[in-house]
Amino acid sequence: MSTPDFSCVITAGEGGEEALAASLESVLEQSMRAVEAVVVLPSGAPAALRAAAGTQAGRFPDRVRVLDPGTDRAASLRNTGLDAARGTYVLVLDAGERLQRHACRNLWEAGTRTRADLVAGRWSRLTGDGTKEREPSWQQPLFARSRTVARFTEAPELAVRDALLTGFCVRRAALERHALRYDEDLTHSAVLFGPLVAAAVGRIALVRRRIVSGRAAPDAGRDLAGLVEAHRRVCHVLVAQGLAGLREERDRAFLLDHLVPLVRTFPERPAAARERIAATAARVLPDVVPEPVLLTLPPVERVGIRLLERGDADGVLTAAYALRRRGAVAAPLSLKDDGRVYWHGGPDPVLDVTGLGHQYRPFGELRLMNRVTRYEAHGSRVLLAGRLVLPSHTGPDPDGPLTARLEFRVRDGSRTFRASVDSLRPDATGISWSTGLDVTRLLRPFGPRDTVWDARMVVEDGRTSSVSDLFAPHDLVGPGDRSPARPRLGRTTGDTWQPYITLRDHLALRLEARHRPARTARRLVHYATHFRPARRLRLALRALGRRRDRLHARGFKTAVYRSWLLRLPARKGSVVFESHMGTCYGDSPRAVHEEVRARGLRLRPVWAYADSTEGFPTDARLVRRWSWRYLWALARAEYWVDNQGFPQNLDKPSGTTYLQTWHGSAYKRMGFDETRVRLQNTPQRERLQQAVQRFDHFLVRSEHDERTLARAYRLPERTLLRTGYPRNDVLLAARARDEAEGRLPRPALAAELGLPDHRKVVLYAPTFRGGPGRRKRQRLLLDAARFAERFGDRYTLLVRAHYLEAASLPACPPGTVVDVSRHHDVSELLALTDVLVTDYSSIMFDYALLDRPIVLFAPDLDAYAAERGSYFDLREKAPGPVTATEEELFAVLERLKTADTGFPERRAAFAEEFGAYDRGDAARAVVDTVFARHVTPSRTVPTGEAGR
Repeated sequence: MSTPDFSCVITAGEGGEEALAASLESVLEQSMRAVEAVVVLPSGAPAALRAAAGTQAGRFPDRVRVLDPGTDRAASLRNTGLDAARGTYVLVLDAGERLQRHACRNLWEAGTRTRADLVAGRWSRLTGDGTKEREPSWQQPLFARSRTVARFTEAPELAVRDALLTGFCVRRAALERHALRYDEDLTHSAVLFGPLVAAAVGRIALVRRRIVSGRAAPDAGRDLAGLVEAHRRVCHVLVAQGLAGLREERDRAFLLDHLVPLVRTFPERPAAARERIAATAARVLPDVVPEPVLLTLPPVERVGIRLLERGDADGVLTAAYALRRRGAVAAPLSLKDDGRVYWHGGPDPVLDVTGLGHQYRPFGELRLMNRVTRYEAHGSRVLLAGRLVLPSHTGPDPDGPLTARLEFRVRDGSRTFRASVDSLRPDATGISWSTGLDVTRLLRPFGPRDTVWDARMVVEDGRTSSVSDLFAPHDLVGPGDRSPARPRLGRTTGDTWQPYITLRDHLALRLEARHRPARTARRLVHYATHFRPARRLRLALRALGRRRDRLHARGFKTAVYRSWLLRLPARKGSVVFESHMGTCYGDSPRAVHEEVRARGLRLRPVWAYADSTEGFPTDARLVRRWSWRYLWALARAEYWVDNQGFPQNLDKPSGTTYLQTWHGSAYKRMGFDETRVRLQNTPQRERLQQAVQRFDHFLVRSEHDERTLARAYRLPERTLLRTGYPRNDVLLAARARDEAEGRLPRPALAAELGLPDHRKVVLYAPTFRGGPGRRKRQRLLLDAARFAERFGDRYTLLVRAHYLEAASLPACPPGTVVDVSRHHDVSELLALTDVLVTDYSSIMFDYALLDRPIVLFAPDLDAYAAERGSYFDLREKAPGPVTATEEELFAVLERLKTADTGFPERRAAFAEEFGAYDRGDAARAVVDTVFARHVTPSRTVPTGEAGR
């Protein structure tokens, strides 16, 4: 081969010949042919590894070279490879790392096009047990698009994170010009080499493609001192480049990427390894990371690092349990007079865990860590001991009878065996316990199916109970702790109880076959279920299962609905109601249904629900969405009523009237005005058009709705009902009641939610920010914990997530933050709310009818409007202050009366523009119009041009 374009240096080491073969194969199979492999062997390489390398060099003499520099240092091996490289670009791989098929071509093309000295791309590493791999999450923003930077200061993440551990190549001329080498006195020299190269060279190209996969999972515990020293030197590089400001970001990344994962692995490590790592940490970590950086981490993460820094191996193990089981109280907590809560060992700002909110939960609601400290098996007799952690602010009733029992539950939860705990010794920080039990006599499984049993403890004080799983380090039990087993179906189904620690660090028992009769029986059972007739039977059963599942598939149901169910005659007076795709009993469909019920109309209501029937009316027939009963009801209904849209692929029967109440006026672009819809293909747009063509009546509440929603969904004039929204009738009634009688007493819902009269109610209701897909739990833009800390004595915050999402709320003082996302009817919430905080949600159009303060919290207003599009300038027409930051929002709430002074007129104009047709009798008008043949009309609403 002439001078190659690429030299790939492979340092052989861990993983043996298989890892070397995988790396070499990935180099030789590159789609770019002018690539050479330089294999550098350590002096201690075994004969098999040398033979494997030699074989490859013999097969590809022009493309594979093998070097033996006579050293074992990884940095020296890499430097030897750099010196021997002949390619224009040089890339270094550790054994086991694999290049993607087009990696070299992608790097070469980017380097040639941009004349960059350094070209870097994505890489992935192994996780867990090594069977899976993934890219570090911080790579996504760094490599979101291919780009070129003149200096690495334009992409500081290259040094802030360990982005240049692998997956990059360097122009060989640049290596020689700047004399770039791996530091041979540094064990983690790869951590430093990448930032050194980035700081020295000029232009840098970043490609969005993955370059390397199969990088070994990091283990900071193996050489913590070397890792810390490498981090120090990277920080020195940043300072030398005049980037001292990035030092804090680098320090924080080092904590999150290396030390927090190290703490998390403590339960899996033997006790000796935990002690060794803690001792090393106590020697090398002090003064490595400034305390202000440490304080930016979440509470449990910073506690674990502080205890690691102190060399407290047992404390780090406890913090690891808390990290691996979020929400668990893993260590004694002390509540100080100022209300701050500290981890055991405080007061220390780093050990302040007030933000976890444990102090707000009573004894029975806390998830307390119960750590097993002793497990000894003597035949069938097992001695167990442990300690249940108690925080200082709560615990079992000291005057009550304190009892505890162990429970062993089969993994599917169908059966439980219980045994009383012999000894309980409570003190100020916990309850020490010990017991002895006959496992053989206590646990009597059947044998074949119930082989795994989880252990937990229940502590009771006569009034409340606390249930806790039994935690333990993975080296607490082993093969020497086995006990005999006696299954009900005989010992041929299993004869030994083997204790083990699960992946979630819980104690469990597994029924095993250790002796010959049980092993023989299991082999016979395995043969009987795996020989050819059994396999055929299993395949036949699976085929039957697939056919059964097909009967419940939506595609099959849709076909049956269209082919057969639509032929059924309509059932006179049958009305199918649905609100927000079956997620709630609320909104305008509820108002219409209650109007029908109040007037005693002879209609047959059917309500569709998505998951649970809780909260739905008991006097209506309930059908689960997409069930066969749901399809039957839709096919035979005389009326459809919903606010979102029945499934698009279900045609409306010819004799059915479809009332679409809709779910809100539009700020963001909707329907065919949406960019997402305009970019869809023709069949997708046609499906949407066919879906909206099913509407016979569409409710609007203003001319704005006619200009936006009606036009965006291409609705004919005759379908528009200018009644306003039935759901808003209660809001106009509430406003009239406020003006006549005042705000107090509050509606009955306030007492159900536990809202005190002396606090004002703030409802936070953000808009939907996701896309099509399953319901997801979202982190709110508003920090509820900060709100509670600042305004908890004056306001109660109600949080209402969008019906397609769920809110993730921190623990807060009782009565300060209440999640009302599952409450069925938002109009009831609006009626008792004093202040609405929202962003772009249509809820602001409804709330304006109450003439109460509205504050818009829109940190991403410009970006959101640019991405989704909008029908008007929100700042220009806003019915209240528009805030861009949390501090601005808090400042408005702090002086709410003053801040709202200039907005009553704007709010009235807002309500008039967007709710002109809301007059408080929409439900009656809709019922009179849509169900006209069933009632004596009191107000029939004209449609089409006659309604203008």
